[in-house]
Amino acid sequence: MDRHVELGRTDPEIASLVRAEEELQQDTLRLIPSENYVSAAVLEATGTVLTNKYSEGYPGRRYYEGQQNVDPIENIARERAKSLFGVDHANVQPYSGSPANLAVYLAFARPGDTVLGMALPSGGHLTHGWGVSATGTWFRGVRYGVRADTGRTDLDEVRDVALRERPRLIFCGGTAVPRTVDFAAFAEIAREVDAILVADVAHIAGLIAAEVHPSPVPHVDVVSTTTHKTLRGPRGAMLMCRAEHAKAIDKAVFPGLQGGPHNHTTAAIAVALREAATEDFRAYARQVVANAKRLGEELAARGFELVSGGTDTHLLLVDLTRRGVPGKVAARALDRAGIVVNYNTVPFDTRSPFDPSGIRLGTPALTSRGVGVEDMASVAGWIDRVVGGSEAEEARVRVEVREFLARFPAPGLAV
Repeated sequence: MDRHVELGRTDPEIASLVRAEEELQQDTLRLIPSENYVSAAVLEATGTVLTNKYSEGYPGRRYYEGQQNVDPIENIARERAKSLFGVDHANVQPYSGSPANLAVYLAFARPGDTVLGMALPSGGHLTHGWGVSATGTWFRGVRYGVRADTGRTDLDEVRDVALRERPRLIFCGGTAVPRTVDFAAFAEIAREVDAILVADVAHIAGLIAAEVHPSPVPHVDVVSTTTHKTLRGPRGAMLMCRAEHAKAIDKAVFPGLQGGPHNHTTAAIAVALREAATEDFRAYARQVVANAKRLGEELAARGFELVSGGTDTHLLLVDLTRRGVPGKVAARALDRAGIVVNYNTVPFDTRSPFDPSGIRLGTPALTSRGVGVEDMASVAGWIDRVVGGSEAEEARVRVEVREFLARFPAPGLAV
């Protein structure tokens, strides 16, 4: 059934592209770790009449009338977040992950203050004080990395830099970190230098909710996360914190950085949080990790070099230096073969971020389709055939991928 009849009548050009994207998401193997498939319920919530509402402020303290339905929705989302993650306070209004992190700066720091975060080539995020980000322009960013011998976070370096630089904020977590984050160790360092510790769990929030990754909540001051990726919700974000920081966080989000929240997104977040509290979701998260581990093993058996030697989470970082194929070249070849990844820097990369040495893979989306560990040998085999292979091989793999995915309907898609 075509769900876009009215859109097709009003704007055939956009409707055509939306349908094309549905088909693309159906017949390509999506291995970008930050992407997923939301449920039909989450998708439906994002398209409700709540998009018509303006609701500056917080429940019970709005600057607009007519909030008798919106206030309960936001309260439900906040309470579900608090229950699922075991936090004192939750703010579900941030528009996305980067604005959420900016709100943390506004709440606790002043321009020019020092912030310590993981270096981007080591797996950190732009908003952890990297130079090209506003956070690296308005604040003094200092960095830690990973050990050359293990590819894992160098906690000795974290402590040394923290003692030397005395940061106001310390970020742990990142965007390409395949190993478990030691929140307790970061907390010890933060206490030693009297810093606010922020866990950016955007990638692993769903794994934390399902208890397949340790929770940062007992150790950190603030938890920042997006609501998509492994949490399998809409494109949004949340900030969670101890009760003592609730006022500062809420004030930083509104009126500090934002106006009215996106109420349709808030509703979809609430739906996703309800789904994440189920045993089905916990089983899903366990399968995500199991699939990632097996995919890593299968790739390693085919000669691929995995940063840190594997994964504890949903993602793999693959260094293609020894293969002699740049990351961008590999990613584009895989895309032509129906396997969607992103090119990515690797620790100690000698190439530029726009033309790096690695690719980043993740298993959230394929796991949402019901693909299991028994299928990871096929996935690894296709990647092996395409990276450094011929255009003819890409075409053959494209056919095989499309046929394979026909067995695994994508959640929320009509095609």
